[in-house]
Amino acid sequence: GFNNIPRAFYLMGYSAIPWYLFGAIAFFIPYAFMMAEYGAAFKEEKGIYAWMERAVGAKFAFVGTFMWFASYIVWMVSVSSSIWVPLSNLIFGSDVTSTWSLFGLNAPKTLAILGVVLIVVITYLSTKGLKSISKIASVGGFFVTSANIVLLVGALIVFGGNGFKAAEPISFSAFFNSPNPSYTSILAILSFLVYAIFAYGGLEAVGGLVDQTENSEKTFPTGIKISAIVIAIGYSLGILMTGLFTNWQEILSSPEVSRANVSYVVIKNLGVQLGNVFGLSPKGAAIMGTWFARYIGLAMFLALIGAFFTLIYSPLKQLIEGTPKEIWPESWTKVNKNNMPVKALWIQCLIVVAIIVLASFGGDTAAAFLDLLILMSNVAMTIPTIFLAIAFIAFKKNDNIDKPFIIFKSKSFATICAVIVIITVGFANVFTIIQPAIEASKYVDTIAQIAGPVIFSVVALSLFNVYENKMKKNKL
Repeated sequence: GFNNIPRAFYLMGYSAIPWYLFGAIAFFIPYAFMMAEYGAAFKEEKGIYAWMERAVGAKFAFVGTFMWFASYIVWMVSVSSSIWVPLSNLIFGSDVTSTWSLFGLNAPKTLAILGVVLIVVITYLSTKGLKSISKIASVGGFFVTSANIVLLVGALIVFGGNGFKAAEPISFSAFFNSPNPSYTSILAILSFLVYAIFAYGGLEAVGGLVDQTENSEKTFPTGIKISAIVIAIGYSLGILMTGLFTNWQEILSSPEVSRANVSYVVIKNLGVQLGNVFGLSPKGAAIMGTWFARYIGLAMFLALIGAFFTLIYSPLKQLIEGTPKEIWPESWTKVNKNNMPVKALWIQCLIVVAIIVLASFGGDTAAAFLDLLILMSNVAMTIPTIFLAIAFIAFKKNDNIDKPFIIFKSKSFATICAVIVIITVGFANVFTIIQPAIEASKYVDTIAQIAGPVIFSVVALSLFNVYENKMKKNKL
């Protein structure tokens, strides 16, 4: 997640690095290794439901999978509007989405219409098969990788050009004290720790693609293992490199800089600094900065499009194809010649479109409802991580499951790592829930974040109970 690098530097400076390393050690790397072992053992299964069902039980697995899927529905609604900000930066060099208008409608309604069109187009293209999804996801992957390379290489050029002097001075204390005055209290630092942990989220989304991976029992876990190490190192290295060309006080202390636009501010500054190193005039360096900002707009837009193609299919696939077929209407589980559950994809599309339209055209009450939905999904999206870690303990203890790829040689060590992951994510969730009430007395936000997992669990249990009753009747 390229955005997580400049945002981390904006919030905490170099002191973000220890927290990102902690997030990698206490959560991401052990969790990734768990996913690698799961994927190798269940190479023919269709995602995280089967992993948890085989290790613990069907009801436990269904609640975790359904909660995870519901959260991604809300993610699609949220991103369908925000995805146009990087496109605006590409075209205009800045975010002017607040001025956009179609058919005389205001900006939020215009962005809603664009979001609806986007969802429909992505759904249609996804029905053409996994090849079309993987091609577009690969383009997004290439551009987000290139953005990181531009940051790293550009930073080193500026660093060398400035006589190996970092723009943000490097010292021992800089790794433990934030230059941002808003991030010096214990509460603020804890909120950043939560941010650092969640920056590593979403790995389980690729779990549904194990059965589509060639030589999956070797390829899948090896890919997960390599990516975990690259991402863990890459985040910390990226934050360090940002400081080589960005002085926090000069570039990021302005009230106009925010989490939403800091990526463009940082990369624009990189272009300006490179222009200075190459001896361009101030005007030439400014133009270079603008084009760098436009490039990052392109990279982030295509990265989000790539993520959309993966997440419009993978969670749904794991819910519809991975869980018992009897839970769903028969037509939802049927696949076309491209092996895609077309009816289920279009039902999902209708749900997302309906929420977008309701939230954008339904007045203030509907807009507030969308805000509550997003809050409800915040915690719900990460709770399945805890479910998977709990299931991993049972998975390791079950000697009847063939495990062709093993990283955790000792069952006791595997249990310790799983417990650390559970505690880390559990703490992050508890703090996320109570933070609005503590800091701003926003008790509704706190209640909404608790209500989300509860409501999603109740819906999941209701669906599963209907399924169980149906199966009992069939046996009779």
